Amino acid sequence: QNRLECDWNRTWHSENPDLTQCFQNTVLVWLPCLYLWLCAPIYVLYLKSHNRGYICMTHLNKAKTAVGFLLWIVCWADVFYSFWEKSQDGGGCSPYTQAPVFLVSPTMLGITMLLATLLTQYERLKGVQSSGVMLNFWLVAILCATVTFRSKIIQAIREPLTVCMFRYTTFYTYYTLLLVSLVLSAIPDQPPLFSQASRDANPCPEIGASFLSRISFWWITGLMITGYKRPLEQKDLWCLNSEDRSQRVVPQLVRRWNNECLKVKRPEEKMLYSPKKAPRGERKDGQPIEESEILITNISQKSAEPSLFWALCLTFGPYFLISSLYKIIQDILMFVGPEILRLLIQFVNDSNAPSWQGYFYTALLFVCTCFQTLILQKYFHVCFTTGMRLRTAIVGAVYRKALVISNAARRTSTVGEIVNLMSVDAQRFMDLITYINMIWSAPLQVVLALYFLWQNLGPSVLAGVAVMVLMVPINAVIAMKTKTYQVAQMKSKDNRIKLMNELLNGIKVLKLYAWEVAFKDKVSAIRESELQVLKKAAYLGAVSTFTWVCAPFLVALSTFAVYVMIDERNVLDAQKAFVSLALFNILRFPLNMLPMVISSMVQASVSMKRLRVFLSHEELQEDSVERKVIAGCSDSISIDDGSFSWSRNDSPTLKRLSVRIPDGSLVAVVGHVGSGKSSLLSALLGEMEKLEGSVSVRGSVAYVPQQAWIQNATLKDNIMFGQERKESWYHRVVEACALLPDLEILPAGDGTEIGEKGVNLSGGQKQRVSLARAVYCDCAVYLLDDPLSAVDAHVGKHIFENVIGPQGVLKDRTRVLVTHGLSYLPQADLILVMVEGEITEMGSYLELMGRDGAFAEFLRTYANKEQEDDDSGHLTPACLSLHLSVFLCLSVCLSLYMSISLSSNSTLAAAVRVDGDVIGKKAKNAEVGKLTEADKANTGRVKLSVFWEYMKAIGVALSVISLILFFSHHFASLFSNYWLSLWTDDPVVNGTQPSREMRLGVYGALGLSQGIAVFCYSIAVSIGGILASRYLHQSMLHNVLRAPMSFFERTPSGNLVNRFAKETDTIDSVIPSIIKMFMGSMFNVVGSCVVILIATPLVAIIIPPLGLLYFFVQRFYVSSSRQLKRLESVSRSPVYTHFNETLLGTSVIRAFGEQERFIRESDGRVDHNQKAYYPSIVANRWLAVRLEFVGNCIVMFAALFAVMARESLSPGIMGLSISYALQVTSLTWLVRMSSDLETNIVAVERVKEYDDTEKEAEWRHDPSSLPHGWPTAGNIDIRGFGLRYREDQELAIRDITVAIQGGEKVGIVGRTGAGKSSLTLGLFRIIEACEGEIQIDGVNIATLGLHELRSRITIIPQDPVLFSGSLRMNLDPFDGYSDEEVWRALELAHLKSFVSGLPDKLKHECSEGGENLSLGQRQLVCLARALLRKTKILVLDEATAAVDLETDNLIQSTIRTQFDDCTVLTIAHRLNTIMDYTRVLVLDKGEMAEFDSPSALISKRGIFYKMAKDSGLV
Repeated sequence: QNRLECDWNRTWHSENPDLTQCFQNTVLVWLPCLYLWLCAPIYVLYLKSHNRGYICMTHLNKAKTAVGFLLWIVCWADVFYSFWEKSQDGGGCSPYTQAPVFLVSPTMLGITMLLATLLTQYERLKGVQSSGVMLNFWLVAILCATVTFRSKIIQAIREPLTVCMFRYTTFYTYYTLLLVSLVLSAIPDQPPLFSQASRDANPCPEIGASFLSRISFWWITGLMITGYKRPLEQKDLWCLNSEDRSQRVVPQLVRRWNNECLKVKRPEEKMLYSPKKAPRGERKDGQPIEESEILITNISQKSAEPSLFWALCLTFGPYFLISSLYKIIQDILMFVGPEILRLLIQFVNDSNAPSWQGYFYTALLFVCTCFQTLILQKYFHVCFTTGMRLRTAIVGAVYRKALVISNAARRTSTVGEIVNLMSVDAQRFMDLITYINMIWSAPLQVVLALYFLWQNLGPSVLAGVAVMVLMVPINAVIAMKTKTYQVAQMKSKDNRIKLMNELLNGIKVLKLYAWEVAFKDKVSAIRESELQVLKKAAYLGAVSTFTWVCAPFLVALSTFAVYVMIDERNVLDAQKAFVSLALFNILRFPLNMLPMVISSMVQASVSMKRLRVFLSHEELQEDSVERKVIAGCSDSISIDDGSFSWSRNDSPTLKRLSVRIPDGSLVAVVGHVGSGKSSLLSALLGEMEKLEGSVSVRGSVAYVPQQAWIQNATLKDNIMFGQERKESWYHRVVEACALLPDLEILPAGDGTEIGEKGVNLSGGQKQRVSLARAVYCDCAVYLLDDPLSAVDAHVGKHIFENVIGPQGVLKDRTRVLVTHGLSYLPQADLILVMVEGEITEMGSYLELMGRDGAFAEFLRTYANKEQEDDDSGHLTPACLSLHLSVFLCLSVCLSLYMSISLSSNSTLAAAVRVDGDVIGKKAKNAEVGKLTEADKANTGRVKLSVFWEYMKAIGVALSVISLILFFSHHFASLFSNYWLSLWTDDPVVNGTQPSREMRLGVYGALGLSQGIAVFCYSIAVSIGGILASRYLHQSMLHNVLRAPMSFFERTPSGNLVNRFAKETDTIDSVIPSIIKMFMGSMFNVVGSCVVILIATPLVAIIIPPLGLLYFFVQRFYVSSSRQLKRLESVSRSPVYTHFNETLLGTSVIRAFGEQERFIRESDGRVDHNQKAYYPSIVANRWLAVRLEFVGNCIVMFAALFAVMARESLSPGIMGLSISYALQVTSLTWLVRMSSDLETNIVAVERVKEYDDTEKEAEWRHDPSSLPHGWPTAGNIDIRGFGLRYREDQELAIRDITVAIQGGEKVGIVGRTGAGKSSLTLGLFRIIEACEGEIQIDGVNIATLGLHELRSRITIIPQDPVLFSGSLRMNLDPFDGYSDEEVWRALELAHLKSFVSGLPDKLKHECSEGGENLSLGQRQLVCLARALLRKTKILVLDEATAAVDLETDNLIQSTIRTQFDDCTVLTIAHRLNTIMDYTRVLVLDKGEMAEFDSPSALISKRGIFYKMAKDSGLV
């Protein structure tokens, strides 16, 4: 006992402390050994499973090994010396010679050094470039040896006689070698052979970085320096590490998820026992279940849902568990700060304590805080990396699922909702992952804090705990409420985005009909409901902020009050008060976080449910179509007694089908609109649910859908569609599909970029590209869904002869052609006649004519109508179609880059040259073919004007009030703590503090005022945010709708939708909360510095240099971080654009079997996006490590100066100073917030961007100068009219002078590219005139408001666009007509029987783009629109393309009867429709060639005569 006390005095209470010899020889030697032996087995196992390939022997490695052996030799030398000493019979140097320690310790050390050397070699074989385990081992060894080193020197000075030369020599050698080892182990080795890094173009330096560089994130500094010098670009970013890439991450999740699904399916299949109706997989679709099975299936349904959560846990759990380990260490370290604070105050109070103790505590505090920083950042790094992988996996899984989901399931969610799964829900998971550990860590922190508080203040802590417990339910209620609001807001947001998506897709129609206002109001209405929800959420947020900020204070107040009131003798001194405050500050974090984490988990669980539902949707039956080749069977396609429906519980769409199609035959499928022709092809593709029967298709399939699906890629990529390039075949295909003339016009030949959904191609061109894609693919079976509908008769004939017909490129293949063109039927080997989903007749043309059934009847009605096509002469190459509208759109691009100027005439005049020559036009500058503008990343600092814009949007008065409230809150908070320090320094009289009631009262009042200020400013900021987001969204919506058509052709809809989704969301919910946090942390930091300066003025020397360092790091970080954020958000759009595109073309992708390629493309885009995201996570960690180091320095100096000035400092002030210093670590938070503010305020910048785009003319003029009911007669007077598409271009039409009387019917004809559509665009002022004018009833249309003009004339556009919403809304969005009028219009449009047959009649919901109506029906809806408006002038853009002849007849006759007294302008592709018109206007190369009645023109024998002759009309 006595001995121990003596040792302790020698160590602790002396002015010059030292450790005993015994302790040095045992504990200090055994510590490093113990560490290595404990780590080695785990480490070896880890290395075994993580092999990176071996590293060749290098000088570094040789040096490490050599030093290891030397150390081993030194240790053994010690052992042998001990033996030698023993043999010398204890005559040795030291009295301790006989102790066994002298043998055991060196032996142990020697074996450990050998182990270390072997481990070094093993690491080399497993490809470890820098090892943390070894570095830590050398570090521990050095630290332990340093103590011995010091005491050996002290011993040599004090007792020179006891020194043993040999031992000293070996020890110093050992020490030097340890230092060398430490330095060597800090240097990284070269990369292993065949590693991933050596294959990448720009590998991530993380893999090769040394351990020290990794824990301090030093390896990213290179990128930060680059980013500081100049804005970062895409090429500066590193490749992803292999374990973060899609190809590694996604398959893991998909595999686990499939296992989960299988687990669920097995028991369920046992449960269902009704044999006929048991479907595969789960029942989610509300199928009428038979009585017998009802009880059983219900039970199994409830219990068995495949668990997505479990699949995610299995995939990401193991790596994520590391973070939990870090978190535990960090949680424990958090409590070191308050403990050391207690010891420091004790040290200041105890004047006898040796002064080295104060410095020792200070150093300890510094080391612990630094260690805590490193651990915490490592923890965050693991979390964020997991989050990133999680997002990659979810996006990949959703994408893969979208390619196999059945049509019925596809209908339950719109494109917008599915894209949201990718963008919003995946993001939710990423956000949650960072905090999920708080679920167990927060309670742990609370328990530890309470334990230390109990030690400090005893039972009165319970009062504080009671307050906390009360806060929890309040927060829980708020969280639950917030969640319901969140769901409501998500719903509104989904609807709004869906509507915006359609609005942007159908913008041309909106402009032609002057419907912008109606849709703007629709969007605004949804937006208003969204903002109402946001407002409620904001009030709740204010309440929760109030409880948050006041909770710690109330806890402190109640605890201190109870503590001093229970007992007179309880004195609140500095140690008790400030250690408790520090602990309460620690408590504040978990208590604040818990409700956040819980609500975040709730959100994620909503997202998880949405994802699970999507991922468990039923997939297409893979076995519905048999693909295997059956020997000895000559049928290429056979269906036996098949019936099909679009979803399992619908009635069959196709019934009783039995067809055999022999190899190599041409089959035509005919029938009325909606008779199931397209469905038949879908059934052959396996896109429909097969209810009974069997289908087999031999060989590969190519499919041309009715509405061409075009990718946003070059024309060439669209045609080749992932096949390898076969030059001669490619030329043949392009020529056969009549695309050569189009390539002539396109600015970069086949290298021209086609916009989204093919915006810069005309309908006919899209269809031909789609056909060319199928032909190029060279498959065995061709399914062609009416590919000839959208092209002119000549081109149709050319394509039929060169591609589809008996002499075409595909003559040996099996072709199934759905068609409305009767002229092709005689050449078909087999004709199927479809009526209402059944094949009523089949046979060759002659057979069917002979039978004299429905088919013959059908033909007789129309034979005269299609006469034109039968004997048109041979076409010269020059009359091949060159489609006008594309020429227009693309000439737009032509001038986009002035790199080339060719006059449109020469292009048009040029006859088609040798193939090679045309296609070779891509030698023209590739830039020429660019159409869409990618989302640009702005560079440089965010301008202050953006902040000013935002402040103006909030309202300046409100902004100022918020600031004042903010300031008062922080002032109250600071003053209350200062008051506490004065209280603790009150002198103690007879064991009590006399003025405690007064102190307590003031303390409470300060707390209350603090709470009130918080509540008010929280509400002010939130309401301001909502006002701002309402204003910004409205102005953006208005500006976008006011933009001219050319703007929408240039801007990808993805960019616009991104503005309305992502950026608007940021302005709604992110910016206000970030502003609150930024202000909070700023005032915190400033307040802390002020307090420290008051307490220890000496710190003033330190703060400026640290402030400078801080500022430097911050600027450095912000410039890189902002740019990385921008790169990330720019590379995010393509992921969604591509996904959007895929969703629209799933049937085509599946038909061609290109799923793998599309999955690869999607993965590539996701990785490309994460390439920018990963450095931005690491940059955050880099910043945090450096700034927390600055914070730790401030803590250290505050403590150091307090220790130095302990004579003059009162304990209260010192406690105040250090407890505030401990909070300065929120420096990182400040920078993070300021940079977040900068990066997020960019959203305002991007939303305001569209203020400056060019606008159309005014919509309405007030007051309107128009006479009521204008136009009354419908006279159109065109005088010298001309227009061009772009400033720097030739006129597209010029010098047109025509006078049309009211009630005339005028046909407009001309070859493609002659300017037919340009004229109508000019009439509607979609494009403004350059010269001349158009007068309608004597009013110059250029003087009118656009809506005044467009709402008084009507157009039936070429492609029918419907919007999702009721049928009624599609006919009359302004609700301007009564139901009777609407029904009347439907009756005249021949839709009455169809609509009255629908369950909801006029309320029938049209799906997105009107996809649940057939193309012909959509065309009729457009006709009904025109009938409703019934204006004096009707423009008909030949809309009869997609319609069978019967419907075509209906439309023409309706127009003749209903628009009898109106002026009708028809752009005709088929001349027979206009032969009975009063006059015909013939355009040629943009000029008026002829204008007279059809009969007069024919007798003139000019252009019109030629065209009529081609069409066989003369």
